[in-house]
Amino acid sequence: MTDYRDILVTGTGSFAARIVFDIAATASDPVRVVVAGRNQDRLRWLVTAGNARASLFGKPASFAPYEVDLLAPDAAGRMIADNEPGIIAQAASVQTSQVIANRNSRWARLVAEGGLSVTAVSQALLSVRVAEAITKSGRDIAFFNCGFPDVVNGIIKALGHRIVSGFGNIAILSTAFSGAKHFEDPSRLKMLAHYQNLAAFRMPPAERTETPPRVWIDGHEVPDVYRHFEDVRLTREPAIEISGASGVPLLLALAAGREWKGHVPGPDGRPGGYPVELRDGKLALDLPPGMDEAEAIRWNRAFEERGGMVVEEGGNVLFTGCLSDSLEEYNSSLAKGFNVRDIEQVFQSFEDLRRHLEAS
Repeated sequence: MTDYRDILVTGTGSFAARIVFDIAATASDPVRVVVAGRNQDRLRWLVTAGNARASLFGKPASFAPYEVDLLAPDAAGRMIADNEPGIIAQAASVQTSQVIANRNSRWARLVAEGGLSVTAVSQALLSVRVAEAITKSGRDIAFFNCGFPDVVNGIIKALGHRIVSGFGNIAILSTAFSGAKHFEDPSRLKMLAHYQNLAAFRMPPAERTETPPRVWIDGHEVPDVYRHFEDVRLTREPAIEISGASGVPLLLALAAGREWKGHVPGPDGRPGGYPVELRDGKLALDLPPGMDEAEAIRWNRAFEERGGMVVEEGGNVLFTGCLSDSLEEYNSSLAKGFNVRDIEQVFQSFEDLRRHLEAS
């Protein structure tokens, strides 16, 4: 079994902060965390606050800064060589998650109308660069992508890179559901959920009409998920308090060589979210009775096939449904899709579109 000890967290935004602060408050085994980012003031503060919280709670976690701009050429490779991490949680992105709560620009309205998958390329760029650097390094590094993993992890996988999973999304709902029912053993609940399932739980119960997630409790499927969890209501803003926190038990279990069960989005590049278990340093599906992997993948993939972004065999990416229609209105060339090998050029096209729409 790989002896993981050090964790590298990239990014200095709210998602990275949640990871850092909750590691500091909950670590039971010694762990060293390097926080990497380009905003010096924010970077120093996360490290200072992380070490302060570890001292406050009496936890064996330590934090150190590493300044890096992942948009710079070869920056990810230098970061890996300088720090030699066993685990990387990549939480840096050129597209803030706050766009889901914003309606003040044409870009934000495109995201609202076409769906979050229009941000996938922008969310993918830095994670793809880090994944490429890991592959080139030849090191056995457990890589987690925190940026839109239900979709982006499929891009990383199609490019031939290893990806463990992401954090949040399905885990927001699974932990909210377990918490609402006061389950002392959260493994009593298993579910399948795509990121698109979150939107309904930001609405009042009477307005929840879209396809719900599938949920099993003690091996029995819940027949009416919306009724059963009608008291669960998510914030309309990104649920960082849950999503960023959800990856921390997995990171710490992996770092300490312990077993763990829970839910993650995008495990090994699969679309959507699944129940999983960590055993002997490897993450595997832990599906409910009667559910096989092929059926679970089909159920999750169907959401993007109806409206979103689908990564096909061979790395071709297709935009579908309302997202394809919305993109066609603004940029017919982008609406035709692309191959994952062209991610750098496609990113620039999306950035040009985003800047144009944000300015108009």
